[in-house]
Amino acid sequence: MKRAATWLFYAIGALAVAYLALYAYVAFTGRTFEPGDPIHIFRKPDAPNYS
Repeated sequence: MKRAATWLFYAIGALAVAYLALYAYVAFTGRTFEPGDPIHIFRKPDAPNYS
């Protein structure tokens, strides 16, 4: 039981570190996420516009 609690503690710590790293990445890249903004991650520049 003590070993499972230790692994759970490590897992929660790893998730916290990953969340802080993601927060720092978003904060330092300066990207602002606004509702209604389309996501242009995988869009080709020459793709047709259907709207």
